[in-house]
Amino acid sequence: MFIARVRGNVVTTQKVETMTGRKLLIVEPLRVDETKGQMFGTERCFVAVDSLGAGTDDLVLVTQGSSARMTPQTEKSPVDCVVIGIIDTVFADESEVYHKGDSGKPRVG
Repeated sequence: MFIARVRGNVVTTQKVETMTGRKLLIVEPLRVDETKGQMFGTERCFVAVDSLGAGTDDLVLVTQGSSARMTPQTEKSPVDCVVIGIIDTVFADESEVYHKGDSGKPRVG
């Protein structure tokens, strides 16, 4: 699993039947720098199935590989990456690095 920031979405008008109705998000994995109390983007992006209703700029918990097909929404779909949580707070080295209520923006460098 990893923490990622939702950067946008992907719209597809044609896809395999088991993916019909699935929202696709562009997510960028983040790394936590405990010394600076911030998270930084990795500048790599993935397409993930949204199983919870996440939106742009949300911080989310993502899983990949065969684990991505273990949710009720994805168990019979050709999925490799899925959002499994919307993050409220991140603590690192006894410091709060992110809190969703703080103006809606993470402390991301």
